[in-house]
Amino acid sequence: MTPGPIAAYVAKGIQNMINALTNAGIHKDIKVSAVLKGTVLASSYPPSAGTFTNETTNIIKQIATILLQHGSPMMINSYPYLAYSSDPQHVSLDYALFKSTSPVVTDGSYKYYNLFDAMLDAYHAAFEKIGVSNLTLVVSETGWPSAGYEPYTSKLNSQAYNKNLVQHVRGGKGTPRRPDQSLNVFIFEMFNEDLKQAGIEHNFGVFYPNKKPVYPLF
Repeated sequence: MTPGPIAAYVAKGIQNMINALTNAGIHKDIKVSAVLKGTVLASSYPPSAGTFTNETTNIIKQIATILLQHGSPMMINSYPYLAYSSDPQHVSLDYALFKSTSPVVTDGSYKYYNLFDAMLDAYHAAFEKIGVSNLTLVVSETGWPSAGYEPYTSKLNSQAYNKNLVQHVRGGKGTPRRPDQSLNVFIFEMFNEDLKQAGIEHNFGVFYPNKKPVYPLF
């Protein structure tokens, strides 16, 4: 979900789909969710300052309330690459690639070694501010382009991000703000989308369209 005129209909659409699944007797087998983009956050640094924009706060609360009632997660798209490439003077590459060996950001009692956790906790903080503190978040998209915008994109950086992400998730720990909530993450994406406009947009894949690997992930 992104801010805009259609956003106001998302909550109702989700409820209608849940009602249809319930009438079909399969609501326990199929979950309905919504995806949030980073543009719904008015503030994300430090993570405890995470806040939704005025335009989206009420809509997101409506959606979150419905999802909670039905045991469904909220899905978010999170790209540390975008935060790093837009401000490399203040965001270190090691912090973005899960390579920092000491805390880079200390936010109260929470210490952050990687930008991924910090971005996810900004959402947790934003949900807390609207009275929704027990909603499960799933990262529906994250990744790092292998080409298209030097010097920030490269096969080495893309490989490092995705490999270290997998290792981080396999570690079984959540974020500093939700240490007991395991991470559920989808890497964007399987194949490069070579029909997209040239640049980073068609270079997120782990494989080329011909099925050859861009780099070994495992």
